[in-house]
Amino acid sequence: MILNEKQTMLRDLCREFAETEFTDELLDRLDETGEFDWDIFHQMAKYGFTGIKTPVEYGGQGGDSLDYVLMMEEFSRVSPVLAIYANTSNSLGSGPLLFCGNEEQKQKYLAPIAKGEKIIVFSLTEPGAGSDAGGTLTTAVEDGDYFVLNGRKTFVSGAPIADYAIVYAKTDPTQRGSRGISMFIVDLTLPGVSLGKPERKMGINGYPTCDLILEDVRIHKSDLLGPKDNGFRTAMQTLDGGRLGVAAQSLGLAQGAYEEALQYSKDRKQFGRPLKDFQAISFMLADMATEIEAARELIYSTAVKKDAGDPEASKLCAMSKYFASEMANRVAYKAVQIFGGYGYINEYKVERFYRDARILTIYEGTTQVQQMVIAGNILK
Repeated sequence: MILNEKQTMLRDLCREFAETEFTDELLDRLDETGEFDWDIFHQMAKYGFTGIKTPVEYGGQGGDSLDYVLMMEEFSRVSPVLAIYANTSNSLGSGPLLFCGNEEQKQKYLAPIAKGEKIIVFSLTEPGAGSDAGGTLTTAVEDGDYFVLNGRKTFVSGAPIADYAIVYAKTDPTQRGSRGISMFIVDLTLPGVSLGKPERKMGINGYPTCDLILEDVRIHKSDLLGPKDNGFRTAMQTLDGGRLGVAAQSLGLAQGAYEEALQYSKDRKQFGRPLKDFQAISFMLADMATEIEAARELIYSTAVKKDAGDPEASKLCAMSKYFASEMANRVAYKAVQIFGGYGYINEYKVERFYRDARILTIYEGTTQVQQMVIAGNILK
């Protein structure tokens, strides 16, 4: 796809920002401590990245899905972790509000989120309900002007540093599966809200993840998001955009790993020749470059079709996430292989890329879930 002048300028801005601000020192510290870095987050917000997809009237930049993809790709090319800093506010966090929030909710929540003044996270998965979100056990019982929420959410990315969470809870226990689930905007400072210990993860360190526990949490009905008992449908719509974001994250990670391996193949010599001169290495690089370009075309075209209301957008988002996340793992694997023993040492970027890549085929719907979505669309 040929980008227009505005898109090219955005891509170049994101690339320059990432290459300048995402320093090796910062990335090493994030990987070592696992702690969120507020300084770089505020820098991203200052540039408007935290609201790139949010409409201007709600404090954002009014960009489209392709703008969002370009940002995610360029940030992930340097750091897939820091890409997430600007991702949630444009994806899973704000998505439900944009889809079905009323005007009062949008004015109250979207503007501070887009400006980076507040952080909102997405809370669907439970200890016994991951890919099977229909197995949700968290409940919300009406009590006058309130709902009383009880339950436990798990793997909530960003929860330790968030102000709000979009929480999915069963409001009609008589309905089976994914029916009878509603969405709520939960202020994480409310009585009865507590957080588990941040998880120690293989990769994506620097964006903390933990459980969210709800014990008799009273949520005013004004924070019921969308129609009661119909929240699961919005969750699936939101995940379409989230999957496109993970696809772009995968693309950027793969591009970064490929570039590291390409440069190393030119610099490193064995048997008196650069590695690139060996057919085994050059063929691996050819495979990597081809798969990256194929993923890029699929992701860019899907972003455009999604905004155009293409009826196949949901399938294409699943295809993008499926292909790009698996591709990123293959590319990261080959990058480490090209580095040889050095690729196993954490002072080289490909080692981190390899660890960070593993989550891409898991979160926001595993590869197998994407295959289910694709198959369900093509076998109608």
